[in-house]
Amino acid sequence: MFQPQYTITDRLLADIKRVNTLVNELNNRRFPHVVLVEFEKVARAVSAYASTSIEGNPLPLTEIKKILKSKPTHIRESEREVLNYNQALQELNKKLEAEKVKLSLDLILKIQRQITEGLLPKFESGKLRDKPVVVNDPRTGKVIYLPPDTKDVKTLIADLIKFVNSNRNEIDLLILAGIFHKQMVIIHPFMDGNGRTTRLAAKVLLAEMGLNTFNLFSFENYYNKNITKYFQTVGEFGNYYELVNKINFTSWLEYFTEGIIDELLRVQKTLPEVGISPETNLQPHHLKILEFIKEKGFIADRDYAKLVGRAKATRALDFKKLIELELISRKGKGKATYYILKEK
Repeated sequence: MFQPQYTITDRLLADIKRVNTLVNELNNRRFPHVVLVEFEKVARAVSAYASTSIEGNPLPLTEIKKILKSKPTHIRESEREVLNYNQALQELNKKLEAEKVKLSLDLILKIQRQITEGLLPKFESGKLRDKPVVVNDPRTGKVIYLPPDTKDVKTLIADLIKFVNSNRNEIDLLILAGIFHKQMVIIHPFMDGNGRTTRLAAKVLLAEMGLNTFNLFSFENYYNKNITKYFQTVGEFGNYYELVNKINFTSWLEYFTEGIIDELLRVQKTLPEVGISPETNLQPHHLKILEFIKEKGFIADRDYAKLVGRAKATRALDFKKLIELELISRKGKGKATYYILKEK
């Protein structure tokens, strides 16, 4: 049975509290729907760029944005990697919005199949490896890690999934996501696509925190800033069977949570700057509507008329704009019409 060794240090505890504070702050802020849609596109592009770049993809972010926008017909392997990752991100996002997604072997296999489609033989795509693999140092080409034997991979994956799903109410989800991330890298269950699959599956766990990682941010971006440190912290060096009882997750969990904070702070700073235009920018009178609803729970036209000196037809346009931006919803009919904040 999988029982990871780790310590809740003061540093790790402080990081967890900071993440939860930042998540609550972001979840309580409201932005026009068109702004969030634009930010989602940017975040997906950054995720696709960072996660494939970590694995050695040479395409720059500017080129990746063009690829995602144009979706070329005749594509090279490096472009396919990006398109596959972006597609997997989009599909996971839709699933998370529509229903609660639980971590499972089927989910992990499907993610790996999506990101390796057209890049691996079909018998290796969406399947646990049936051959031995080694991990090389990308700089020297020397073998630095020997993962578990193929006969043990399925059991190790099953134990990891069971550990995560049975400890949801006992262990902070942030710690569970971090443990899952490192242990997947240690098991190295696929012939290829291990890192990309792991990072996408970890996002599913983070989303359960109420943190919509797909619309808001790209935690892969943090790892891509210092790939060497990422590999040194998430990976192990030596033979799995000689290391298994000595592996400690503490330093990785500290690094993992710091990365989440770093990216959340970047998003917090960037969000107000995205997508602002005459169509999306809110004027003081629009903000008065939102502030009134936050205080009272709803607003009617007669309430709004007392707040601003605007004609009835103009007030109707103000409500219409906030509805189109998906910030408020209309309830009732005729004189009984009132408006509330739109549910997220």
